[in-house]
Amino acid sequence: MDVRRDPGFEAEFDELFAIAERVARRVVGPAAAEDVAAEALSRAFARWRRVKDMPYRRAWVARVAFNEALDVARRERRHASDRAHASVFESADEVATRLTLDDAIARLPRRQRQVVALRYLADLDVADTAHALGITAGAVKQHAHRALETMRRSLGGDAALAFGSDNDG
Repeated sequence: MDVRRDPGFEAEFDELFAIAERVARRVVGPAAAEDVAAEALSRAFARWRRVKDMPYRRAWVARVAFNEALDVARRERRHASDRAHASVFESADEVATRLTLDDAIARLPRRQRQVVALRYLADLDVADTAHALGITAGAVKQHAHRALETMRRSLGGDAALAFGSDNDG
């Protein structure tokens, strides 16, 4: 079926775009979030034949948005050293923190990365995360707890608290 004629993409566009934009806002802020989300959805559109049947397509879009946002943040970080304005340096510090968090997330097992992306970056609740990944709410809580514990150990102290409590839900 031609993806341009597949009503499934159009039907899911608004929800997937909202997820991608929430993830992007957390990484690059509101100014670039819409562009990042649009790029993530364009990649989903290009691969829709494969993506539409994924039980974890929301997690896939969240991860694509996260990766794209990190690329934007890295480019901004490289250019930040060329700018002299104080707010740019504050932004560069935020970017460095986000890149550190990305490295910690990238080292997590796949399922834990998916849970972190949906729960804390896309801001889905436990039930929606479970539904998106095709697992139980208990499994979501367990993966979130393990992921945050691993990140706390690797980042030290309360650094992973940027994602909130793993007890909510």
